[in-house]
Amino acid sequence: MQTVRLLFQSIRPHQCVKNGFVLVPLLFAQRTFHYPSLLKSLTAFGVFCLLTGAIYLINDLIDLEADRSHPAKKNRPLAAGLISHRLAKVAAGTLLLCSILIGFSLGVGFFTVVVIYVVIQMFYNYWLKDIVILDVFCISAGFFLRMVGGAVAIDVVISNWLIICTILISTFLALAKRRHELVLLGETLARNHRKVLSEYDPYLLDQMIGVIAGSTLLSYMLYCVSPDTIEKFQSDHMIYTFPFVLYGILRYLYLIHKKDYGGAPEKVLFSDLSLFFSVILWGLFCILIVYGVI
Repeated sequence: MQTVRLLFQSIRPHQCVKNGFVLVPLLFAQRTFHYPSLLKSLTAFGVFCLLTGAIYLINDLIDLEADRSHPAKKNRPLAAGLISHRLAKVAAGTLLLCSILIGFSLGVGFFTVVVIYVVIQMFYNYWLKDIVILDVFCISAGFFLRMVGGAVAIDVVISNWLIICTILISTFLALAKRRHELVLLGETLARNHRKVLSEYDPYLLDQMIGVIAGSTLLSYMLYCVSPDTIEKFQSDHMIYTFPFVLYGILRYLYLIHKKDYGGAPEKVLFSDLSLFFSVILWGLFCILIVYGVI
């Protein structure tokens, strides 16, 4: 049982919150209470949970030596030598195979998204993680492909503005993650842990984060007031969700700079009640507006 618990810990179940991006098209396509679509979306969510679990195990196997020199990652079961390499490889292969098979059952389109996700993650782990800016784009692509997968699974077309917003917010989170690594480890140790961190510095990352944060807010605001959005929902009330997004971005920036958070978005979300409730209220207002309650 101890081995099973450690293996479960290695697939990072707490990171499944990131897979919530899969459910975004379900909400904005007004299919939340449509049982077949809901079932497909939840299945797609499950596929990405299995898939990301496999990727995390593969990533831990590749970065084994680097993780052992990291103050936090050295406690991961693989880096700490608590589970064997063979077990991790078998588990990763099993999870990957299951995710691909179940993904295929949701259609060729969703299966294609899954394959693209795996290919990008493999390129990232073996090569692109050492190329400045492209490393951030690869992390961002993971969030974007989750949303595309959610849309393809239920056969809906997502707004171009939502695509832009997803790319921007995921890039924002990826840059914050890089900044956290750099500040936590210090520039010398950071370079030893992850080669690409030698290409960044806190000032550069702060400039990038500022640009992306502003672009995210502008894009979401334009989505809210877009004639297509107003026509689709038969309401111009979506703009009233903007304050929650504005507060969430500003709160995240505060946590990055004043609390040294940002390394793991899911931990930030659940450890800061103000940020958590802003996300919950945003989702609640979106549901009420999308379904014409307010």
